[in-house]
Amino acid sequence: MAEAYIVGAVRTPVGTKKGALAGVHPADLGAHVLKELMTRTGADPAAVEDVVMGCVSQVGPQSLDLARTAWLSAGLPETVAGVTIDRQCGSSQQAIHFAAQGVMSGTQDLVVASGVENMGMVPMGSSVKYALDEGLPLFGDGWTGRYGAQEISQFRGAQLMCEKWGFKRAELEEFALQSHQRAAAALEAGRFDAETAPLAGVERDEGVRPDTTLEKMAGLDPLREGWELTAAVASQISVGAGAVLIASESAVERHGLTPLARIVQLSLLGDDPVYMLTAPIPATRLALEKAGLTMDDIDVTEINEAFAPVPLAWAHELGADMAAVNPNGGAIALGHPLGATGTVLMTKLVHELRRTGGRYGLQTMCEGGGQANVTIIERV
Repeated sequence: MAEAYIVGAVRTPVGTKKGALAGVHPADLGAHVLKELMTRTGADPAAVEDVVMGCVSQVGPQSLDLARTAWLSAGLPETVAGVTIDRQCGSSQQAIHFAAQGVMSGTQDLVVASGVENMGMVPMGSSVKYALDEGLPLFGDGWTGRYGAQEISQFRGAQLMCEKWGFKRAELEEFALQSHQRAAAALEAGRFDAETAPLAGVERDEGVRPDTTLEKMAGLDPLREGWELTAAVASQISVGAGAVLIASESAVERHGLTPLARIVQLSLLGDDPVYMLTAPIPATRLALEKAGLTMDDIDVTEINEAFAPVPLAWAHELGADMAAVNPNGGAIALGHPLGATGTVLMTKLVHELRRTGGRYGLQTMCEGGGQANVTIIERV
């Protein structure tokens, strides 16, 4: 099987839902990172064989095959095609998988994986609004016959995880505080500077709260009466985009590109869709087994902090060293722009491995429907 290399990774700062980036059209958000990716890598954009872009709410400004419109909005060659995909929160991590698989299959040499989501302009849930407005069921007879009419939501899934693993509010808030503290330290040290491409006057991630405290978190109401969850222990509604360039060995040589990391393992697994958020646990076990590695081999992990119970349960089951998990903070502090998060996390992972000299990095995230992608890379 051919090798696939990451030869470029860039992202916008992650903006808040009411920040300056919220006014940027999603196609222009995508165009910004796509153009920046081509400039930074020095790759010939006409040699790109596809643009695979993740986006969850593909309605309104995020419709009409956003990958294609973003590429054209960047002024890049009309000869390059694009496709927009939805694997819920893992959409642009799946974009990385599809791009890498195209290269590893030998059918493609240079593919862009990207992700965009403007949750300020296109609110979360916009893609199901029609059904809700028309009183139509979101699930058909086959689903309800199997799972009944019970609530299926990430919020309930996170609370079910708290109950299963025994997480209490105080533990969740301590984790959330750590996320903000780590992200604030990373911003202060300039660790994200090399990976971000400022846009619309926004130069740094907007969601980090360096002055938050456990006392402030304790004053928030739970999401529902009797629940452990509050807004403080959940990912932020955000705006952002990311892009990664995947190349074959021959493309690296032909275009004079610089490999940053090698794709080691691409795994995908489903789990209980009612719990929804637990799939990173078995998916990580599968990926490590296929790669012939253990968690002791992993120097840096990026696991999406959709809710604090997700990384906490994952770390408990995998025996992970929390010092190496989201070392520069996660989505609780930095935000979660849905379809963009996969490429945002990969950009963070690649740059952190290079900054620290680590060898192996692992990325995973929970996804709607009870799914999870896992990507293992090796620094080159």
